[in-house]
Amino acid sequence: MLGGKVPRRPGLVAGLVFSLGFSVVVAAADHPETVPPGPLPGLRRLLDVPLRDTSICRGPDGIWYLTGTVEPFWDFNEGIKLWKSPDLETWEPLGFVWKYGASPWHQPYLAKRKPLWAPEVHYLRGTFWLTYSLPGWDGTGKTSGCGLLRSTSGRPEGPYVDVQPGARIGDEIDASLFEDGGEVYFLWHCGKIARMKSDLSGLAEPYRWLRTTTPDPNPRHHSGLCAGIFGPDSFDHVGYEGMFLFKVNGRYHLVCAENFEGRYSCTIATSTNLFGPYGARYEALPHAGHNMFFQDGDGGWWSTYFGSDNGGPWRERPGIFPVMFDAEGRVTVVRSAEP
Repeated sequence: MLGGKVPRRPGLVAGLVFSLGFSVVVAAADHPETVPPGPLPGLRRLLDVPLRDTSICRGPDGIWYLTGTVEPFWDFNEGIKLWKSPDLETWEPLGFVWKYGASPWHQPYLAKRKPLWAPEVHYLRGTFWLTYSLPGWDGTGKTSGCGLLRSTSGRPEGPYVDVQPGARIGDEIDASLFEDGGEVYFLWHCGKIARMKSDLSGLAEPYRWLRTTTPDPNPRHHSGLCAGIFGPDSFDHVGYEGMFLFKVNGRYHLVCAENFEGRYSCTIATSTNLFGPYGARYEALPHAGHNMFFQDGDGGWWSTYFGSDNGGPWRERPGIFPVMFDAEGRVTVVRSAEP
């Protein structure tokens, strides 16, 4: 039984590593794969509900909130659902908290009955926020877009308003938020980032595209979509979708999803500066692509999971598992449980 908190051991292990204060960006070529393909230790399913792109955050009351892409994944699915839990074990559905279609920029997507993808739930500045994405209404990535919702009540149930109803904020899918040094950044796709206005009503600057300093030209480490997105000879991206960013002990972890040796995996590059340079990427968590990371009440770190390839333990159901940081500050799995 987890109770109000999740197990302590991952936090204790991670805390020992964090205290060393590593700040060197290490090239992936110097290290073999640290996590062999196969089971992810400690992985457990949260709900037997079809869901992709699992996102979790903790509210100010200690309650956990979960969201993700709901069925039908590839057809009109209306909007965003939430679940809540006091202990990451028992989940209560809150149903739809927002349905897309009211903002003017939604109209061509609604007309083509496009799905809403990869919502993320965040709590910052005294309220809840939901990022969301809509795939191209004309069948291409050029018309994809993403936006941001704010709860006007401060409650996770909303009501939510679109902070920029007149136009998409990001020009692709898979939006996220990241707060650092008092500033909030809007992230999307596979490395695009821009500082937001002080009221989070839109972007305050043109976006930058975070890339790695060490290209990975191995074709087995890339999705078949990469050449079309980045160009046939461009290999300096962290992944091709599913961007997330978090910071631990002064190190920024730029997270994306990539098709790595046939696995839909979580790949990561790190830097001691927000805008880089980011070192060579590595396959951090096999089969766990398009995930995000969160910290429990005891300081332990966890990754979400949903399963998007046949090599994983299951497909398209939300889960979590503990992670730790190795001697070089790289994300890896917790390999054994505390007695």
